[in-house]
Amino acid sequence: MTGTSKVATMRDAVAEIVRDGDTVAIEGFTHLISFSAGHEIIRQRRRELTLARMTPDVIYDQMIGAGVARKLIFSWLGNPGVGGLHAIRRRIEDADPAPLEVEEYSHFGMVGRYTAGAMNLPFFPLRSYFESDLPKANPLIRQVRSPYGEEYVYAVPPLKPDVAIVHAQRADAAGDTQVWGLLGCQKEVAFAAERVIVVVEELVDESVVRADPNRTIIPGLIVDAVVVEPFGAHPSYAQGYYDRDNRFYIEWDAVSRDAAALDAWLDEWVHGVSGRAEYLEKLGAERVASLRPGTAPSGSVDYGDYR
Repeated sequence: MTGTSKVATMRDAVAEIVRDGDTVAIEGFTHLISFSAGHEIIRQRRRELTLARMTPDVIYDQMIGAGVARKLIFSWLGNPGVGGLHAIRRRIEDADPAPLEVEEYSHFGMVGRYTAGAMNLPFFPLRSYFESDLPKANPLIRQVRSPYGEEYVYAVPPLKPDVAIVHAQRADAAGDTQVWGLLGCQKEVAFAAERVIVVVEELVDESVVRADPNRTIIPGLIVDAVVVEPFGAHPSYAQGYYDRDNRFYIEWDAVSRDAAALDAWLDEWVHGVSGRAEYLEKLGAERVASLRPGTAPSGSVDYGDYR
């Protein structure tokens, strides 16, 4: 490796980079969701966080159920393919055990916020709120007049998280991060954030990154820590490494509905293990093996040598 190594353990990365009161965005659109980072934040008992995410699903239900957050900035919310997120609903609907402040946007509204943050713009314009009640629910969604005519559009403010956490297939020790498969807004949130943790399935040599540069969505120069955490996105999936654990999402519905059951789950699966390796051992080799996909190699490209 030619650059300075940014490799750290999950425990050290969270301890150094995630602070009480931070705005934290764990991004990845159904794919590559860093559950392992969320669990370590719970394990270290961070408090008063503002959690941002395009699709807060089970990981944020777990984190909010664990008491780490005071506010949620989001678009769609739910347990995908199953139903609601009941720990979050208890906080919003019943203030149980405490109120949860919420700030809601459309998917594109969240992408626009991250993009404005990444580009250091004062706002991001959208057309998509004219037939929606979201501007009534969220006064930060505002109409603005075009500087080039009489037309009005809606605008959303920039979102610049204190910490962005992105899961990826691989990175080198300097933090050059490569992703393939379904993309979300990982690049935008990384560039918008003050501090960035990248969690990867595999650490590779710089030569691997250089041989396939178009897969690099986050450059190492904006990355603060690289955490090597195989199966760190479970129960979501990492294209080419393991499939989505649909059984987990189905089972979470019953856990989430009961506050005592959720607390017991956190005690067993988060506080009761030291980290992801112990979590995987507890999950069991048979279940882990059942999630391994078959092979579907991509074609190679000759970039040419112009020396």
